[in-house]
Amino acid sequence: MTGRKILVIGGSAAGPKAAARARRMDEHAEVTIIQKSAYLSMASCGYPYYIGGVFDDRNMLLCTPTGVVRDPEFYLKAKKIVARVQTEAVAIDREAKKVRVKDLKTSQEEELSYDSLILATGATPIRPPVPGNDLEGITTLQSMEDADFLRKACDNKQVKKAVVIGAGLIGIEACEALRLSGIETVIVEKASQILAFLDWKMAKLVENYIRSQNIDVHLENGVEAFLGEEGKLKAVKLSSGLEIACDLAVVAVGVKPNSALAQEAGLEIGKTGGVLVDDYMRTSDPDIFAAGDCIEVKNLLTDRKIHAPYGDLANLEGRVAGENAIVGKGATFPGSIQTGICKIFDYSAGTTGLSEKAARQNGKDIVTVINASPDKPGFMTGRLLVSKMVADRKTGRILGAQCIGPGDVSKQIAIWATAIKGGLSVEDMVNADLPYAPPFSLAIDHSIATAHLMQNKMAGRLKGVSVLEVHDKLKSENPPLLLDVRGPDEYDEIRLGVGEVLIPLGVLRERLEELPKNKEKEIICYCKISLRGYEAALVLEANGWKNVRVMEGGIMAWPFPREK
Repeated sequence: MTGRKILVIGGSAAGPKAAARARRMDEHAEVTIIQKSAYLSMASCGYPYYIGGVFDDRNMLLCTPTGVVRDPEFYLKAKKIVARVQTEAVAIDREAKKVRVKDLKTSQEEELSYDSLILATGATPIRPPVPGNDLEGITTLQSMEDADFLRKACDNKQVKKAVVIGAGLIGIEACEALRLSGIETVIVEKASQILAFLDWKMAKLVENYIRSQNIDVHLENGVEAFLGEEGKLKAVKLSSGLEIACDLAVVAVGVKPNSALAQEAGLEIGKTGGVLVDDYMRTSDPDIFAAGDCIEVKNLLTDRKIHAPYGDLANLEGRVAGENAIVGKGATFPGSIQTGICKIFDYSAGTTGLSEKAARQNGKDIVTVINASPDKPGFMTGRLLVSKMVADRKTGRILGAQCIGPGDVSKQIAIWATAIKGGLSVEDMVNADLPYAPPFSLAIDHSIATAHLMQNKMAGRLKGVSVLEVHDKLKSENPPLLLDVRGPDEYDEIRLGVGEVLIPLGVLRERLEELPKNKEKEIICYCKISLRGYEAALVLEANGWKNVRVMEGGIMAWPFPREK
């Protein structure tokens, strides 16, 4: 018995997932994968950790969870899928429903027919069009070959200094990998901050941590040229004129959808350059589906089309495409809220939904709040988290969250991503029923505490002010009084050093006469994380001061230079 002919172009993430799903939906379908590379189903998000020596077995990037390498033999025997590697799809004949393919080893071409075609052609790294970008020693981090090149550079100990161009997810992860290998590393970023998915003050805290790991960061600086001798990279020249000597450069300035094959076949392409698909992953041709980094999808919070090249989304989209290639209209992928996370040494940075900047750009009327607190009790080695929540001012619906720090960032982002996808409001989250035991969280989890802060702020009980606003206010003609309510030992260990007044919370009620007699004077209270700062503000308000605010996140959220 012969079933439908399912042809999949692309063998990285979305393609193999689509092929496997099609097989599970129909045992009798003829399923074929066409893959230009020599490798299949590569765990590309694992490349930085292989490069950095977290693990040494290269095959782990190609294995199933049980350790079996996903090669053509595996696909044929385990899944009854024909996987043709080192084979390029050259052209699509939509009318005849055929794809012309080329064997890259023999240069022979042939035509393969299909009933349903699935495009999973991925994305292409962007390289700056500047002089010298063909020098030896310049690479991207997109393929197994790139990973092999960088791992070799780390292992042979001949590379002394590297420049990473681009401070997004890939750039930051590449930077960590190189630094772990003992290579002196510099980050160059054209924008005014690293990790564009974070709001500036959150990104600045991450930048400060990266600098503490002996990594130099050059912001607002593009690459003007790569400089070399005898065909080998010797330096990177920045737009500022600075020349950074290096043996290696990793270009991580982003990717663009690899949609040329689809475009040449006459399929509709979106404004981002990705293939247009509907919720069923169907293109403008009803017999052709597309998934992964070559497509554009809908942002569920703005309804705008976006390019979201994430490995997890590629698998989800591939699953939908594979099912519908068999059944027609079955599964759906409605879009993304753009959830992401990266590890930076002992720090993590994650995001989900809209940042404050993105929300305002999309015309949202929002409220934001910052929470700095541990992920679990101190007696269970709790570690700091700094979170920022974005909510709709009128409805209280949660629109976005960011979390950074050495604590369990992944858990927090997972909670917020589920809440946002489910359309939950702040009020829904203030009594969230989450698992609690000291090894895992505080009695009131960090995420719930963040919701409590937002609830208090929206009700007018917490009159918060961001560290950025405080920094700007201190430069004004009539700066506020900054009231640090920590203990003297904490103050001696670390402080802002901007003219603040220290009155510990425990003696504040006894020392109110030391505060301005003018009850209209603006006073901003804070402590390490501003829990005591909030309590101090309530004390002052109860005693007649009318312009009292709390610096959200306290001294731990302060991204500017501090004393000690």
